[in-house]
Amino acid sequence: MKTSDFDYDLPEELIAQTPLKDRASSRLLVVNRKNQSLKDCHFHDIIDYLNPGDALVLNETKVLPARIYGIKEKTHGFVELLLLKDLGNDIWECLARPQKRLKTGTKAYFGAENQKEPEHSAMLTATVLDTLEEGITHVKFDYSGIFLEILEKIGTMPLPPYIHEKLADQSRYQTIYAKNLGSAAAPTAGLHFTPELLQKIEQKGIKIIKITLHVGLGTFRPVQVEDVTKHKMHTESYEITEKAAKEINETRKKGGRIVAVGTTTVRTLETVAGKFGKITADQGETDIFIYPGYNFRVVDALITNFHLPKSTLLMLVSAFSSKSLMEKAYEHAVKEKYRFFSFGDAMFIE
Repeated sequence: MKTSDFDYDLPEELIAQTPLKDRASSRLLVVNRKNQSLKDCHFHDIIDYLNPGDALVLNETKVLPARIYGIKEKTHGFVELLLLKDLGNDIWECLARPQKRLKTGTKAYFGAENQKEPEHSAMLTATVLDTLEEGITHVKFDYSGIFLEILEKIGTMPLPPYIHEKLADQSRYQTIYAKNLGSAAAPTAGLHFTPELLQKIEQKGIKIIKITLHVGLGTFRPVQVEDVTKHKMHTESYEITEKAAKEINETRKKGGRIVAVGTTTVRTLETVAGKFGKITADQGETDIFIYPGYNFRVVDALITNFHLPKSTLLMLVSAFSSKSLMEKAYEHAVKEKYRFFSFGDAMFIE
């Protein structure tokens, strides 16, 4: 299986640059796997495709203001860090720019009032511990106070590089149910939900269950190799609570569907099911890579956005439906001028 098999042409004007005013007014392409049909709807119509007794499983991770800008000691050169994962003891895995100028032991200062003497007023000091491949860098932070509060003051939302517009309201890159801080990117399938829509879904008799996967490099890193099977996923942290595991198992036992909101939810559920043979309370790290040929154990239906060409996410949805059905769906979406990627429209694969 080749990475190039998952390529497609996308006019640049279809890449959504800003979120819609009303989250639930985005378009929804309903993809029926059984009869291979496509139907154009709006996201608020999702309630019509959920049945009493189903469970809607959400990822309640919260995006960190994970992109910080600073200056190096001595040279005062520009430094950008994208925080990916808390490794403990104030050590973080980051993507660094420009990494080639960050040697082990180099210090950089962030949030300094005086740019000429940043070491005296910096809110954060980062010391490079080591540099790895693909721009990954381990740094140790020194600071006074509470790290996350400092990050809230000096960090910015880590919008993807294909979004060129400035985000006026930072909360629009969070789901309305975001709770557990730790992601370097939003679980974007969930951005379409509003409190009113979730309330209506619950009132219809659909269980809403929340789990956590902190989105990191594993989700958004591009595939660099042509042979899909040679791609190595980076690990991401997840947690399923006792309550969530019990509710998922009860839903399945009663014949309800498990409807995953987003590929991160799919990867969490399938990781735990693959590990234990069933859904159980668990927390840990996952590097699961799902591509065509994978046998799904838990997920019955999927709400997802439109993904980048040649991405692991496009491979996952192609595994869940079929490669040919996804090609048909994406061709239709381009033709009908759906909005693509993080702030774009959604798809429901049933």
